[in-house]
Amino acid sequence: MDKPIENYWQARLADLKSELEDNNFEVYLAENTSEAKRIVLEEILPKTGPKSVSWGGSMTFLATGLYEAIKEDSSIEILDTFDRSISREEMIERRRQALLVDLFITGTNAVTESGQLVNLDMIGNRIGGITFGPKSVVILVGRNKIVPDLDEAMARIKDYVAPVNAMRLDMKTPCLKTSYCDECNSPQRICNTWAITEKCFPKGRVKIVLINEDLGF
Repeated sequence: MDKPIENYWQARLADLKSELEDNNFEVYLAENTSEAKRIVLEEILPKTGPKSVSWGGSMTFLATGLYEAIKEDSSIEILDTFDRSISREEMIERRRQALLVDLFITGTNAVTESGQLVNLDMIGNRIGGITFGPKSVVILVGRNKIVPDLDEAMARIKDYVAPVNAMRLDMKTPCLKTSYCDECNSPQRICNTWAITEKCFPKGRVKIVLINEDLGF
C-alpha cells in the first residue's frame, strides 16, 4: 500500500469523526492548518453568522492563523483574551464576558476514541465556554490529541499537557523541574477543574475540526 502513514491517519480520523457525530457533535476533517482555517472562515462562520467572537487558550488555534484572520473582520465584535497590553483585571473581565459571545473558539487537551472531550483548566474559562454560554463553539483538534480512553486522556493531560503548559507560562510549580504532575498545592497550580464532554447538547452546538497534523500540546 502506498503512503501507509497517510492512510493510517485518514482512517483513524474518519473513525473518530463517526464516533463524535454519534455523540451529537458537528465534525469537519482538515488535512492541515490551512484547510482548518478555510473551513472555519468559509463554512462555519457563514453558517453560524456570529456577531461576537472570543476564544480560550489554544496553541492549535494560533497555529491555524485564525486569530489574526478573525481580528481583521470589522463586522464581528472581538473579545480578545490574548491581548497582553491590558491589565490582569481587564483580562479576567474579558474572559467572563467571553462566556456570552455568539462563537467561542478553542482546542481540547484530549479526545478519546469513543468521542469524548477531556479538558483540565486553571480558572475554568475555557471549559466554561465549551460546556455552556456561547451559542456555538469551535474546537480545533490536532491528531496528537487522540487517546484510547478516559484513563489515557487524564494521564496525557496530567503528565504531559499540564507540565508543558506550566513551562510555557513560566508558572512556579514543581512540574517545571520534574516534568510530571506532583499533585502540588502551588498557588500557581494550573490543574484545578476537569470537564469531560460526553455528548454535545444541543446537537451541533459544538463544531469540531479534526486536523491531520500534530498540533498544540
